[in-house]
Amino acid sequence: MKNNKVEIVFFDLFFTLIVPVYSSGRNENDVLGMTANEWEKYAEDNMLYKKRALGKITDEKEIIEEIINIMPHDVSQKQKDEILCLRQERMRQALQRVDDKIIRTITEIHNQGIKIGLISNADKIDRKSWEESPLSKIFDDAVFSCDVGYLKPDVAIYNLAMKRMNVKAGQAIFVGDGGSDELTGAKNAGMITVFTEYLEKKEESIKNKLMEEAAYHIEGFEELLTIVKQYTEL
Repeated sequence: MKNNKVEIVFFDLFFTLIVPVYSSGRNENDVLGMTANEWEKYAEDNMLYKKRALGKITDEKEIIEEIINIMPHDVSQKQKDEILCLRQERMRQALQRVDDKIIRTITEIHNQGIKIGLISNADKIDRKSWEESPLSKIFDDAVFSCDVGYLKPDVAIYNLAMKRMNVKAGQAIFVGDGGSDELTGAKNAGMITVFTEYLEKKEESIKNKLMEEAAYHIEGFEELLTIVKQYTEL
């Protein structure tokens, strides 16, 4: 039985609303003559990522410097500058090219008088072009980990997001692809959890684990409308 009327839907960003795909042209990895997978191994190093996503490294050039420092390569300043520009552009493009169905669905939810919020693990480069994204125009608030010093799945980031929007846990839905154990964090914060595979299908073993933390599972993004409707017609 649903006891609370939903007042807000929170969304994850990466692989829920956008995918920062590598272009068919030149990317960060090409500067160093390595594959995208090789570059990702260094760029997404767990300890390094936490530092910048928690806002402990805020200078964009320093972010690239930190990535380069864990590589067994000699990299010139010119190469570092190009890598930064390419990474900035890749994230900007991802935030600009949002799937139409995602925009329409979120807009329809917002037009029903329901607030829309973002809770994202991100560093300063990741979130740099957020204000230029069509998504930002339909979101009431956006919480980025690098700005607040909390990372999903820490319950603190969900509680902060709800406090900023003046809503209680039972009045909030969280939609995410499940990365960073975000569904577990949202569930622990008392939110209604929705696991989406619209932008990225998971391996069966991973999917089964995520399903345990989700109240709902969607493959088509528009399916979210039916879920939200259940909690707005109480």
